[in-house]
Amino acid sequence: MPQTSPDKRLSVAPRIGADSEPAAELKFVSELGRKLLFTVHPKKVASRVAESIQSGVGAEGCLFAAELDNIGVVSCAFDERGEVLTGFLNRTRFEKWLELLPPQIGHGEENPDEFLLQEVEHGFEYVSPLHINGQIRGAIVVGFESKADLTDIKARLIDAATQMAAMSVNLSAHYEAAINNSINQAKEEHRRFTEAVLDSLPISLYVVDRDYRIVTWNRHREIGSQGIPRDAAIGRNVFNVLARYPEGRVREEFERAFTTGQIERIEQQTVADDGSTRHWVVSKVPMKDPDTGEVTHVITVGEDVTMRVEAIHAVARADKLAAVGRLAAGVVHEINNPLATIAACAEALEHRVEEGDFEGSDSVEDLNEYLGLIKSEAFRCKSITTGLLDFSRIRTGERHPIDVAEILRSSANLISHQKRGENIEFVVEADDDLPLVNADGGQIQQAVIALATNAIDAMPDGGRLSLTATGRSNRVTIEVSDTGIGIPTDDLSKIFEPFFTTKEVGKGTGLGLSVCYGIITDHGGRVSVRSNPGKGTTFTIILPVGRK
Repeated sequence: MPQTSPDKRLSVAPRIGADSEPAAELKFVSELGRKLLFTVHPKKVASRVAESIQSGVGAEGCLFAAELDNIGVVSCAFDERGEVLTGFLNRTRFEKWLELLPPQIGHGEENPDEFLLQEVEHGFEYVSPLHINGQIRGAIVVGFESKADLTDIKARLIDAATQMAAMSVNLSAHYEAAINNSINQAKEEHRRFTEAVLDSLPISLYVVDRDYRIVTWNRHREIGSQGIPRDAAIGRNVFNVLARYPEGRVREEFERAFTTGQIERIEQQTVADDGSTRHWVVSKVPMKDPDTGEVTHVITVGEDVTMRVEAIHAVARADKLAAVGRLAAGVVHEINNPLATIAACAEALEHRVEEGDFEGSDSVEDLNEYLGLIKSEAFRCKSITTGLLDFSRIRTGERHPIDVAEILRSSANLISHQKRGENIEFVVEADDDLPLVNADGGQIQQAVIALATNAIDAMPDGGRLSLTATGRSNRVTIEVSDTGIGIPTDDLSKIFEPFFTTKEVGKGTGLGLSVCYGIITDHGGRVSVRSNPGKGTTFTIILPVGRK
């Protein structure tokens, strides 16, 4: 449908007739030049040229059409009433015309089947090509009722206006391209800045749309054992990318976020290939359309809280150890006295049996068995109380610079002579330039032996026990590794607690690792564990260098 011209505030060009004076022609050209002087947008150029020519030559309609680089087809048309036309350009014929047009200034067309101008009743078209940068990139098409309505003066004016329009639209196209380039450059810089910000965050972040396609994947999500390269994630279905996770659970999390629009925080644990456990807080953050309120995307933020969780566990463990230590210090001596009496009585009865005081009794064998049980259990209780004393004792000792490599070699030598396990291969490795550690050598050896004996117990069918030491300027790291049965993931956070043991009843007191933990922390160090069930376990001790 015709629309009112948006440019009616501009003066209409003088109409040129068959007997027009040269002054009128000059006025037409000058007014068109004035209109185009500060016109910087190609569509405005098209509008002003088409309107001026239509009104100036009294045509049935005028069409401006040009195909410009980086912009596409720019077109505009006016009818005899000076109203803007819609659906006025036959695009198919126009594109064909651009390909086949001979290099002429202008030509007429009386065949309606070849007309470029639509929605205007006319019997003749005058086509004046637009030459831009040496190429014909479009045309100004003027429709007349008949061929007789096109005079030589009108043709000259149309051709002159076409040349002016070609220069103006070329300049405006360059201006538009420059503006677009600036806008695109600004958008690209903003995109890069936003991407750099997301990549700098110490969190894993990715975004999915409602089709569950990944649209953002930051650098931190690429690194680590759980990392996936960005190129392998962007544009793909999130359930395919996160195939290692249970799809049902992941889908439920995203569906809740899209449905409820509520932020949800989920605690998760992952186990790396080396057996270390990482703790995460994963947040699902819905993004809403500000106009409709509909959730369009969901941001997933994963924060590694392993250090925080381990610190909380360490504080809780320290509190438990302190409580048990206070309890042990208060009752061990009271327990040891009756235990000593029980053991002494059992030994006295055993001597009487050996001396024949109970000869002739039918229960002598039972008595021997019971006395043996009483004595062995009393000594087992004694070992537990001794462990409690070790655990509760303030470990001062004599601290002086020690060679950790020598501690590892002597520990391996002691354990190998205990014949504690069969088919155990001992491997001891240490850096040549290992710095000395200010510590009590006996206590550090006690801790290493406690870890090593546990490692041997975890390899009932044999395996390899490795004791290694590496050093830096400020610390020495000791690793005790085995190839045994490993520790269940659920037990890793509890193994340093007093009386916790995975061994069978009667085969462990559950105090060895607690004592080890106390020794290392008293020396200002740290002890940690990583384990792969079925593959082995590694305990890591970190001791500071030069601590007084």
